[in-house]
Amino acid sequence: MSEKRVKTGLIGLGTVGSGVYKTLCNFGNIEVKKAAVKNLSKPRNIADLDVSILTADPYEVVNDPDIDIVVELIGGVEPAFDLIKTAIKNGKHIVTANKELLAKRGEELFNFAEEHNSVILYEAAIAGGIPVIMPIKTILSGNRIDRIEAILNGTTNYILTKMDTQGASYEDVLKEAQELGYAETDPTGDVEGCDAAYKITTLATLAFKKRVKIDKVYREGITKIRPQDMNAANELGYKIKLIALAYLDENSRADVRVHPMLVPKKDTLAHIDYVTNAVTLSGHPLGEITLSGPGAGEFPTASSVVGDILAIAAELGKTDYLLPMMRCSHNENADMIDIADTVNKYYVSISVKNCKGVIGSIGKVCAENNISLASIVQKEIMDEDAAVVTVITEKALERDMQNAILALEKEDSIKKVDSLLRVKSMR
Repeated sequence: MSEKRVKTGLIGLGTVGSGVYKTLCNFGNIEVKKAAVKNLSKPRNIADLDVSILTADPYEVVNDPDIDIVVELIGGVEPAFDLIKTAIKNGKHIVTANKELLAKRGEELFNFAEEHNSVILYEAAIAGGIPVIMPIKTILSGNRIDRIEAILNGTTNYILTKMDTQGASYEDVLKEAQELGYAETDPTGDVEGCDAAYKITTLATLAFKKRVKIDKVYREGITKIRPQDMNAANELGYKIKLIALAYLDENSRADVRVHPMLVPKKDTLAHIDYVTNAVTLSGHPLGEITLSGPGAGEFPTASSVVGDILAIAAELGKTDYLLPMMRCSHNENADMIDIADTVNKYYVSISVKNCKGVIGSIGKVCAENNISLASIVQKEIMDEDAAVVTVITEKALERDMQNAILALEKEDSIKKVDSLLRVKSMR
């Protein structure tokens, strides 16, 4: 007796969708019955594609009674949200790679899915081809994970790596990344940290078993990073990376944020370069592990999507309640820490007048704002009247640091505070 083929419907047949289609061709028990696309006449890099399965109407996919699993790969909040809800109403299970939708409307979708006994799997939404979600839900479920440090955006990591290795400006490397297809024509979602913020929001919600609200996640991009900062970081023993951080303090409050950091060269994340992603999880009893690999691309992302499809397909017809361990099982909102109340070490680059007492002025302002200095170095004279001072602080309250920056900018001996970056501590 032949095995029943599980019928899937794809919404989106772009880079990732094409990779999913090609990969599913290796599995005789899975059939792609329909695939919704924007442009029916667009040439597609898929050999022997049966064009009869294509439709320009995604509602044909979610309303098809024969389809068991709907795979959403178009991104964005709408129409993806309504398409997924419609599919769930129609008794279908969902696989998605949509990090923005999960971060903004995930709570509604997961609750709706549970009401209709539907499963939503989303391994590809966090770190492309790196398996993170299923390990946390299954083999790591006996751990209390209290810290996540991650590089979750390949575009920004590529730009920062090229700036570091070539000494080039942000603007020049961005242009190169766009020409190579690593950055979008409008790169805002990547370079301003939005993409990484969506991902760490969902990842922290999952790991901490409390809902993290995207509007309370602090976000800062890489657009202000200068070649001078790269050089200074290297001299001080660091690399600059865009870090997605989520941490539970001793009172179980969540500190979740995305921003550039100086990462010590001894740290694993300092050596995650170009488009590679990595996730470091810390908890008890495991300790610390780092998962790294390709965070985007046709086949890496397809690997995670297809893995989710196969996980659902293996359960169909065998139970009335599929994959209980993979379902959302928490409703409590996390108590979030405001960025102003966090404690960090800082790197500060300051353009100063080449005059006596400037180092003392900086030290005095920092002391008045409860900030101790780990190091302070005056760099080369830029011209007859200016020099650069680089400061690394000890741990200080963010609110105090911001007040110190305002005070420094009022000092007569200081021309400008050029850069303020947080410094990752080795633990």
